[in-house]
Amino acid sequence: MNNNVLIGYKQRDNFVDHLTGTTKLIGLIALSVIGMVSFDTRFLLVLTIGSLALFRLSGIKFHEVSFILSFITAFSVLNLIAVYIFGPQYGVHLYGSEHVIWQGVGPYNLTWEQLFYEFNLFLKYIFTVPLALVFLMTTNPSEFSSSLNRIGVSYRISYAVSLALRYIPDVQNDYRQISKAQQARGNEISKKGKLTHRVKAAAQILLPLIFTSLDRIETISQAMELRRFGKLKKRSWYAEKPMKRSDFAALMVIALVVVIGICLFKLNAVRKDP
Repeated sequence: MNNNVLIGYKQRDNFVDHLTGTTKLIGLIALSVIGMVSFDTRFLLVLTIGSLALFRLSGIKFHEVSFILSFITAFSVLNLIAVYIFGPQYGVHLYGSEHVIWQGVGPYNLTWEQLFYEFNLFLKYIFTVPLALVFLMTTNPSEFSSSLNRIGVSYRISYAVSLALRYIPDVQNDYRQISKAQQARGNEISKKGKLTHRVKAAAQILLPLIFTSLDRIETISQAMELRRFGKLKKRSWYAEKPMKRSDFAALMVIALVVVIGICLFKLNAVRKDP
């Protein structure tokens, strides 16, 4: 797998890569949920620092995920703007006070409470994105499917998710090949061309890309049907890893973080009571 892949698994020799898919899946779900329901800024800052440190330890290079990070950053900024447009006073209702910075029209007053609320939202985005990228780029798709099956998900669904993750790099490579073929025919879709021409040329790539993906789906489904996939209620997994001491240690740390988040949530709720 080359370094230009948008999102895809690449084997790395580090602590994160050696953890089982089950541990990483539980950690992603547990930390994401506790972070999303918490509005304690101190707790969110700790989660953000830990998430960025984990991203650094995972060995993922910035250029490998620069495009997706740029896209998510733009989407996050638009979401923060939309939050203010549709709920300009939500921070005031949440914190029970109002300190106006700028007097606007109607309910659109800029308050410290709203800025503080949106800052907490921004921290949520920052810590969840590296966690998701670490999980996706350090977990073998086959091991991920076995992890889903281990926590109770049907192996049919687990295998479908595995196939989707496994063929994301293939779809990207198909896109690049079709793009180069289009450019060889005179369709300029690089940064040198005009935006309108680039959008039109990119749209012309979608149709052959869809047909290529459908052919791949047909081939895979026929192969699975010939091997009588789904006949039995259970199956074994070749890529399944046994739990090690590092996994249990990581799960203990995750559980401790979740417990601290729950305690802070209850403590902050008590402080708000009259």
